[in-house]
Amino acid sequence: MFVSDCISINEKGHLTIGSADTVELAKEFGTPVYVFDENEIRNNLRAFRGSIEENYGGRGLVCYASKAFSCKEIYRICKQENVGIDVVSGGELYTALSVGFPAENIVFHGNNKTPDELRMAVENGVGRIVVDNLTELERLNAIACEAGKTVGIMMRIKPGVDAHTHDFIKTGQIDSKFGFALETGEALSAVKAALGMPSLKLRGLHCHIGSQIFDISPFELAAQVMLGLYKQIKDETGTELEELNLGGGFGIRYVDGDTPVPYGEYMKSVSAVVRAETEKLGLKMPFILIEPGRSVVGAAGLTLYTVGAVKNIPDIRTFVSVDGGMADNPRYALYKADYQVICANKANEAKDMTVTVAGKCCESGDLIQENTKLQTVEAGDILAVLSTGAYNYSMASNYNRIPKPPVVMVNNGEARIAVRRETYEDVASCDV
Repeated sequence: MFVSDCISINEKGHLTIGSADTVELAKEFGTPVYVFDENEIRNNLRAFRGSIEENYGGRGLVCYASKAFSCKEIYRICKQENVGIDVVSGGELYTALSVGFPAENIVFHGNNKTPDELRMAVENGVGRIVVDNLTELERLNAIACEAGKTVGIMMRIKPGVDAHTHDFIKTGQIDSKFGFALETGEALSAVKAALGMPSLKLRGLHCHIGSQIFDISPFELAAQVMLGLYKQIKDETGTELEELNLGGGFGIRYVDGDTPVPYGEYMKSVSAVVRAETEKLGLKMPFILIEPGRSVVGAAGLTLYTVGAVKNIPDIRTFVSVDGGMADNPRYALYKADYQVICANKANEAKDMTVTVAGKCCESGDLIQENTKLQTVEAGDILAVLSTGAYNYSMASNYNRIPKPPVVMVNNGEARIAVRRETYEDVASCDV
């Protein structure tokens, strides 16, 4: 019935997450509010970590892709669960370091890292910096040389694999702003340049083909293509790279029609390809890194809103207006992203209305869902939008000067604040 195992209905007919009554959560913390089930997050991390043990004999590292959801508490959880993280900005790096996350288990991505961000990574001993272009390669070598350090790097490669996903979240094809192209020979030339940089240690290569992928075959093909490049590098330079980062992009359920493959099946199939290809090509089995993000936190979170008004336009549509919108969830405006919407205080009732859920921003495009089924609702009801744990809080803005909602973590029915609600003073705090 629901898109996540951590969602249920209690004896009051109220929606629950992690055994906590969402109606009571809305009363206690106000709305809008992001709510996460901590146990679901930990279980997902443990499942990925276990898959490294099972399929690669423990020779690998799970790195949570924290752009999906970044805050101090999620980095504490990752540290406790003995996984690495990937960060894509100085802000994410700063947040992780501020809670004592071990820098050697941080992977730093980004297609245009600033000199200050690179210095910050070098000075703090980040374990792997993923280089995106030749300009960055030369800049990083100079920064590392100036600091008197040898810096571990990986290089982002576009393997030319179609991920069968939304155009905005495809990243592995040649027409992408990320990484070095394989087809043009750019990737091999860049690798040779990196091997000649005295202050850089090329640990391996990275690829990422896209996000919200339900098909295993693109991951298998990407692994095959990357190992072919490893063989070419070994033949032409004499260097056998020790690590391979296969990225992330595993799909989750947003609505009933989504059919993601169990993550263990991804890992089993891809590891079989890696083993077969390394044996065929005469390569050593590389140390494997993976970067799940959405698949760790997406379905572990939901957002609660209060209905402000119901506006019926006869023979046109019915608008259900809520106290949040595109400022806290821009994904519908960006991608027409599908979500499951439920009236939390009437969760056991039939969905007998077709509505458009509208936000409060002064923008016609501020919608959360259109033509979606919902229980009959009225002002004051609580709406829950499921599977909002990824790319909602992290993409939130202060459009219309609206303060960002808080983040609440639930653990076996007990709730605590992970990120407090912004105030109007917070919103204006940088004004001069």
